[in-house]
This record gives sequence, C-alpha cells and structure tokens, in this order.
Amino acid sequence: MDFPLITDPFFYAVAIPAVLLLGISKSGFGAGFGSLAVPMIALAVTVPQAAAILMPLLLLMDLLGIAAFRKDFDFQFLKFLVPFGLLGTVAGALLFRVLDARTVAAIVGGFTLLFLAQRLLFAPRPDSPPPPKWLGALLTVTSGFTSFVAHAGGPPISAYVIPLRLSPVKYTATMAFFFFVINLSKWIPYAWLGLLDLRNMATSLVLLPLAPVGVWIGVRLARTISPLWFYRFLYGGMFLTGVKLLWDGVA
Repeated sequence: MDFPLITDPFFYAVAIPAVLLLGISKSGFGAGFGSLAVPMIALAVTVPQAAAILMPLLLLMDLLGIAAFRKDFDFQFLKFLVPFGLLGTVAGALLFRVLDARTVAAIVGGFTLLFLAQRLLFAPRPDSPPPPKWLGALLTVTSGFTSFVAHAGGPPISAYVIPLRLSPVKYTATMAFFFFVINLSKWIPYAWLGLLDLRNMATSLVLLPLAPVGVWIGVRLARTISPLWFYRFLYGGMFLTGVKLLWDGVA
C-alpha cells in the first residue's frame, strides 16, 4: 500500500508559501491574501482536495488568531455577522457537488475587483454613511458560501466591513472570530462530502508547523502597522486575489 501522503515536490513548492500567506491573513494583516491559498495549491491538486488539505491548518490558525486577539472582538457586530455567514456555508454544502469551482472563482474575483475599483475611483468621504445592513447580510452570506467552496470568504465580507473603518486590531479580532466559527462549521459537511480522507489529512499534518509561523508574522504586523498602511495592504491583497481568482475562472 502506498504511504498516504502527497510526495510531489511541486505540491510543496506551492503549498508552503500558500500556507504562510494564509497564516498571515488569519491575523488580519493582508487579509485578502488568504484567498490565494486554494488557487495556489490547486496548481498541483484539485480545488476540493486543496480545500480539504487546508482544513486542519485553518483550525489551528483560527485558534491562534482568536487567542492573540481575544480581548478585542466586537461581539455585537459578530451577533449580526455569524448567522448570515453560517447560512452561506449551508448553501455551499448543498451546492458543492453541482457547482463548478472555476465559475465560483471567477465570480469572487470579478466582485473583488469591482469593489476595489469603486473604493479607489469613488473614494468615500469621511462623513459617508456606513453600508446598509441588507447589503452587509448579503455579502456575509456570500462570504460563508465562498469560504465553504474555496476558502475564499475574505473578499466579500471585507467589502462590507472595510467601509466601517474599524481600527486594525478590532477589524482583525472580529474577522478572526467570524472565520473561526465559519471554518468550524465546515468540518461535518466536508466529512459528509468525503473530502477528509487519510491522504489529505496526512498531508495537512506535514504542513501544520507552518501555520503558527504565518500567524505570528501577521500578528506582529497587525499590532504595529499604522491604519493607513494596514488598509493599503488589505487592498493590495484583495487586488491580487481578485486577479488570480478571475484568471482561474476564465482561463
């Protein structure tokens, strides 16, 4: 019997930087970069397999993230976000087998670039009102859905939360807790879909030591960087994510 582990060197050449980027994004710093992890790993394996391999790493990263920012959550805001995010994961689980991952990637990528264009070309004034709650609900459902399908939930919810102008630490903490709940809710559906097999989980264990390294780098940056540069990096991460996902969907 073959050893239940991916041994292809090219897989690790793309997986190692992908895991580090994901860890950095889990701290809130450069959050958009986290959505690049599945597309990067999918250069070597299928999208569902890439998503499954990342599940144990996401759990560890989420635990490290909420431990680092446990005193900074906006619980009132989370009471609004979490139910809509969970609704999105339910939709993702039900539609997972009939959806083309490339189509989902293209939609998320196109939406991300449109949001950035709107923010940069029509920058809001300091006294601009926050986005309406109905839009926040829709974007949060979309975030849960795209998180389930391709761990790409960052761009949709960022499109709602960034205009609220939270401080870097509060933004980071709130997103860390939100995605902890969302990612935890995906374990049973992923097992039901047959994605958590021995080969994928053994490969996850090999990559697991990289998870705290990425989170540590991101936490250090998130606590020291100015709000101006924090959001510049967010926009940069979202731009690269949007381009990569759109390319994956239409190429």
